[in-house]
Amino acid sequence: MTTLTQEFEASERAMWDGRAAAYGASFGRLCAYSAEALLDAAGVGPDQDLLDAGTGTGTVAVAAGERGARVRAVDADGSMVAAARDRGIDARVAVLPELPFPDGAFDAVVANFVVNHVGRPRAALAELRRVLRPGGRIAVTVWGKRRGAGQDLLVRACREAGAEPAVPGRRLDPAEDFPRTPDGLARLLTDAGFGAVAGRELEWDHRAGAEEWWSGAAAGIGQVGHLVAAQPPATRERIRRAYDGLCAEFADGAGGLLLPHVAVLAHGTAQDRPWGSGEPS
Repeated sequence: MTTLTQEFEASERAMWDGRAAAYGASFGRLCAYSAEALLDAAGVGPDQDLLDAGTGTGTVAVAAGERGARVRAVDADGSMVAAARDRGIDARVAVLPELPFPDGAFDAVVANFVVNHVGRPRAALAELRRVLRPGGRIAVTVWGKRRGAGQDLLVRACREAGAEPAVPGRRLDPAEDFPRTPDGLARLLTDAGFGAVAGRELEWDHRAGAEEWWSGAAAGIGQVGHLVAAQPPATRERIRRAYDGLCAEFADGAGGLLLPHVAVLAHGTAQDRPWGSGEPS
């Protein structure tokens, strides 16, 4: 593992540590949009064994359970796992690319905005492939290269306030990176041993209150929250003032914001191959 990868993974763990409540009340609502499309792409239905990798507060897992699937979930952060368990999800702490399940344990795997948070995306997908039965389906989402205007609202506020853009430990090793496009994410799945792979974009307008949208960044959630948290108090105040001014562009006429977003979804099918040891990691 390279030093860049170690720094990236350590930064990710620190960024999410103990932030389940703040995430659930802000950016978690945004990430919930793709749940149904993700489950459709993975062909999730009744009486299937599903793994929700990187479950967060359990939104996708709950939606899968409502379809009649038998759901197990993992997340790298203990507060996220606790939040998912509070919603009735069989969840445990596990960090990709190591999962505590035997080979071929699941009929389907989903990972909603997870691959963009791991330092070794290819190894993570290979591990998800390991726990899928032959013919099992996977679906994953990431934030893509093409961004909606609403995604850049907080970034623009940081820029206008003169926030320092460089936050140590946030750069993925170029050898591990991949194009954040439908073709790029699909190719990543193909390289991990999946067939019948396809990718596409998801576009939607996220409705949120101005204070709600700010609260995620203020709590240090995501890359932009990491950036905001790294600034001195005076700069954070300037960011907030800039943000308040920019919000007018996205006013929905009912006291809230309408924030255009774009993400990438890719799905595929696990191909036959010799199993590994078959032992949980």
